[in-house]
Amino acid sequence: MMEIQNATLASLSVDGRGSYGIGASAVERSEDLYTYLRITDIRDDGTLNMTDLKSVDDDKAAQYLLKPNDIVFARTGASTGRNYFYDGTDGEFVYAGFLIKFSIDPNKVNPKYVKYYCLSDAYRGWIHSFNTGSTRGNINAQTLGGMPVPIPPRPQQDGIVDILSSIDEKIRKNTEVNENLTEQARAVFQAWFIDYEPFGGVAPSDWHPSTLGQIAEMKTDSWSPANNPNVVVEHYSIPAFDEQHFPVFEIASGIKSNKYLLNSNSVMISKLNPGTKRIWRPMCLSAHPVCSTEFIVYEAKKQDQRDYIYSILDSVPFLNHLCSHTTGSTNSRQRATPKSTLDFTLCLPPDSVIEDFCQIVTPMYDLIASNIVENQSLAKVRDNLLPRLMYGELDVSCLDL
Repeated sequence: MMEIQNATLASLSVDGRGSYGIGASAVERSEDLYTYLRITDIRDDGTLNMTDLKSVDDDKAAQYLLKPNDIVFARTGASTGRNYFYDGTDGEFVYAGFLIKFSIDPNKVNPKYVKYYCLSDAYRGWIHSFNTGSTRGNINAQTLGGMPVPIPPRPQQDGIVDILSSIDEKIRKNTEVNENLTEQARAVFQAWFIDYEPFGGVAPSDWHPSTLGQIAEMKTDSWSPANNPNVVVEHYSIPAFDEQHFPVFEIASGIKSNKYLLNSNSVMISKLNPGTKRIWRPMCLSAHPVCSTEFIVYEAKKQDQRDYIYSILDSVPFLNHLCSHTTGSTNSRQRATPKSTLDFTLCLPPDSVIEDFCQIVTPMYDLIASNIVENQSLAKVRDNLLPRLMYGELDVSCLDL
């Protein structure tokens, strides 16, 4: 039986304690300033959401720069315990005041072993113990430093890290491919329908002024969880988008409000805080795909034009139109007005041009979806392997991933 030693997070750190981040306000992202790492930038799976990063403008900011083998934890609110391990590959970050940093000592433990432990169910259970009733967790540096960490022998730690890192590397490569494909699809749309590059730089004479409403319609077909309590639904929500761009599969009885029905011809964009673009092409992996009513759902009037509609929604001109037709204060929960989106103007090409465009971008969008599904499967494999490897149920020497 493999010997497991008991340690604490503080005992595995360089200076034996955690440090609080800088108490400064975020400012708009600037290349002249340090990037500011906040709770909201960290996903539940320990990766970063790079879409809305901010900067920090403070004379003391450099004192709070993360260094390799640092791990930061959210210390308050619904995100308590969410964490991010810094290895230097994501750029430079100054960590914010609602984060606590521990610098892991590589002479005491493989630092990435601590990273993986802090994504485990055992860790989440410890964090959950600080939630009492309706009270959200709130952990200070001293409490967090006392967190128990089971430590297997160093060869086992290293083997665990090697195996799980190989899975994470595949996930990372898939994500990079998806980012590249997304940029390619956007570039093709820009070249064809905004710059008219394949057509001599001007719109051809057989193209004509039109609106989104002439080629797509909004869909508000309602689905009631109360009428289908035992159904497992494929739920596209804003939190699911922000976390992993992947729907949550859940029992309808746990859903409190009506949703919109989706199908394989649907595309959708969030009307909530439209400056943060959330555009989705549902995968329809089950018989019951639905989405939050905070999304605007469209269907192309001609089914083979779905990805042309998707690309319109993903374009800068449409986003500008969406943001210019909103209700609510900029300092609160702003919403786009769905009906106004149908007035978005465009220069409509013949169907044959749209067909040619879709033949280029649809395989890109399909591969993006396939990679997202694969990443979810890989993450499940990683998370299932972790406890079995940690407690010696699997011999690391027998695994080759």
